[in-house]
Amino acid sequence: MIMNNEVVQYRTYIKGGILSPVELQQIIEYAQKLELDTFHFGSRQDIIFPLKDRNENIVEEHDLFDPSFFSSQSQQNISCSYVSIDIFDATVWLRGTTYLYILEEFRYKPTLKINITDPKQQMVPLFSGDLNFIASPNEDYWYLFLKLPDWSEMYYPALIYTWDIAKIAEAIEKEYKDVTGIDELFKLLNQKVDSNNKVIENPLQVTFNPFPYYEGMNKMGINQYWLGLYWRNNKYDLKFLKMLCEFCVEHRIGKICLTSWKSFVIKGIPRESKLALEKLLGQSGINVRHSALELNWHLPVSNKKALELKKFLVMNFDQNDISTYGLTFSIVANQNQNRYFTSIVIEENKTPERIKDFVIRSTYNVLYAKNFDPNTRNYIVYAQDIDQMDLPGLLLELTKTYFQNLGTKNDSHNVGVIAKKEVLEIEVYQCNDCQTVYDPSVGDVLRGISIGTEFMDLPVDYNCSLCEASIDNFEKIVLEIV
Repeated sequence: MIMNNEVVQYRTYIKGGILSPVELQQIIEYAQKLELDTFHFGSRQDIIFPLKDRNENIVEEHDLFDPSFFSSQSQQNISCSYVSIDIFDATVWLRGTTYLYILEEFRYKPTLKINITDPKQQMVPLFSGDLNFIASPNEDYWYLFLKLPDWSEMYYPALIYTWDIAKIAEAIEKEYKDVTGIDELFKLLNQKVDSNNKVIENPLQVTFNPFPYYEGMNKMGINQYWLGLYWRNNKYDLKFLKMLCEFCVEHRIGKICLTSWKSFVIKGIPRESKLALEKLLGQSGINVRHSALELNWHLPVSNKKALELKKFLVMNFDQNDISTYGLTFSIVANQNQNRYFTSIVIEENKTPERIKDFVIRSTYNVLYAKNFDPNTRNYIVYAQDIDQMDLPGLLLELTKTYFQNLGTKNDSHNVGVIAKKEVLEIEVYQCNDCQTVYDPSVGDVLRGISIGTEFMDLPVDYNCSLCEASIDNFEKIVLEIV
């Protein structure tokens, strides 16, 4: 049982997001015993049960409800990029068996979020965990990026050997609360854990690549295919999933992989089985070619408001023939910035306590990752307190900026321990009444001011887009962007 956005959710953790068709079939059959017709996939590559059954009865009150079937609140799932191996770019030495071996070594239930990822792929976030193991160019060695609770973000000062990942992770969980910093932790682990560390010669380098289209039937090697499936509402029909599992068993397809985007992938489909699978999909009315505009969104589970907002924005993009290829979006509510992992974030503002009893329209903040690359982990505020009707225009301007700059900057960056954090100072102008910022580099789409318009070139009747204060009310300030 997990608390998420003040809603109790019952989760079944799937180590690495990898399970066999038989294992998924068993989970489906238990869900059906609880009179469920659907369940959800989570962003940590796990399975989430609805709170109510098909008759709107509380699932927890069902006679067959068994709390031990679900993961405990203290447990966290291990995410990994096994799902992308053999279908997207990969570090040359990584194999599917590498991930499977590492996951097999985890004999304990982690209480920290653990990511085991390949920096060449885009499907699974590199830095969304507490312990982030990221493949290095050195065969069988991994960088370790720490985002421990109540710690500053930092890299472990050595590369971790593949066969040591599980025991290093377990040792960190046991010791990190009792040490004063990374140097003490490193020294303690060297004393307590027999490991085969390697010196870091070069910092982690991550190359920016556009987010891939991951749906539909696709070629995989010479005689195999892979299938990506996505549901708009993240409510996966259990009857269809059960038939799909039976198909996989019959055709000797061994693995089903959950993604961080609340979808799933089946790899290794034999060429001779492709037609039968397409027939199954067609007879079940399954759409496998959603618009690319839809697949790059990350939404909170069971949040109808976020889903409706996404539909509104995607419809607007589609009507205006807007391309968002390579970008990713998320809709969040008061989330901590160090947990973002998309290019553009639409953040819903919390209703102030003093007016919570009134019905008012929500407002949103729009942020974007530096260079639109979420792996930089640096987010810049683009606009604040924006009404829903103004979001399409703002996002349109951001997509234009993305495509204008795509390929013109260095698309790879060092994010390792050797490099210090870059601090960029920019001059902007802030409204003294409401603190809204005018940044010449982004302009003001709500007032029709184009990108690159200097403050002194603004029209004399320009006013604040939020509180409508006059241009004389703005004061020049210097912002530091880390």
